[in-house]
Amino acid sequence: MKKIINDPNTVVQDSLRGFAAAHADLVQVHYDPDFVTRVTPKTGKVGVISGGGSGHEPLHAGFVGTGMLDAAVPGAVFTSPTPDPILAATQAADSGAGVLHIVKNYTGDVLNFETAAELASAEGVEVRAVIVDDDVAVKDSLYTAGRRGVGGTVLLEKIVGSAAERGDDLLAVTELAERVNANVRSMGAALSSCTVPHAGKPTFELADNEIEIGIGIHGEPGRQRVNLVPADELVPMLLDPIVDDLPFASGDNVLLFVNGMGGTPLIELYLAYGIAEKQLADRGITVERRLVGNYITSLEMQGFSISVLKLDDELRELWDAPVNTPALRWGV
Repeated sequence: MKKIINDPNTVVQDSLRGFAAAHADLVQVHYDPDFVTRVTPKTGKVGVISGGGSGHEPLHAGFVGTGMLDAAVPGAVFTSPTPDPILAATQAADSGAGVLHIVKNYTGDVLNFETAAELASAEGVEVRAVIVDDDVAVKDSLYTAGRRGVGGTVLLEKIVGSAAERGDDLLAVTELAERVNANVRSMGAALSSCTVPHAGKPTFELADNEIEIGIGIHGEPGRQRVNLVPADELVPMLLDPIVDDLPFASGDNVLLFVNGMGGTPLIELYLAYGIAEKQLADRGITVERRLVGNYITSLEMQGFSISVLKLDDELRELWDAPVNTPALRWGV
């Protein structure tokens, strides 16, 4: 194992210290318990928070800031944060208008966010939650009961964060989150495994000529393992199940998100994006907005995911609204 770390047991806290120093103008990192907030909170609005295991950076801390999250809670690598830091982040994000929890559908995340919400409610904080389950690859996996929450989480956090920023109330923000989740689908592929620092060895083994189709962001198995194929054949292995699942149809306007899993260079992500946009166009589906890059990763895994979100006028407006976070920034 070759990693730029000191001690596997302190890698998250060590990284958070560097993150705090690099983005001191945007975020404040709190320790013991560990969570991240905006450096200058906006009061009087719905608080929007998310979290989960570390190793998926910039998710979630990288999306704390104006127009997106008010707070984020990083757990140990690939491990849900416990209720205590989630509760602390919820309290910090609350300014009287309630708090929305955005929770990826992994059993530990769901249970711990539920517990934190109950504790916060007992202290007078109104909390609602939305469970993100956009992965079409498998119904259940090693970590979930039901579909996994993956790339669609980024799109949901941006759109819902913008709605909270403009002053929507808690019920409206929650219903919007549910609408985004209902209209986004994702699927990923891995060309290599990743290595969790405290494990010290790859999570799974892939031969040099193999690809895992439908991989999860923790290295969970997907739909099938196939031989390496050209990108023109690989992209539709992900895109076709996405389009067929909702289903998307001719005449739809969409946001297309091609995401790197941490170890894939942009030259390959843009290549995959070009193929995906053309294949959508061939189906009569118009890409109106797009995002390409490493936004929800799996440490150093080589691979990528595709997410497609069906747009309407409101979702498009909220996507375009200003955002100012360490990992996503425009219109400011």
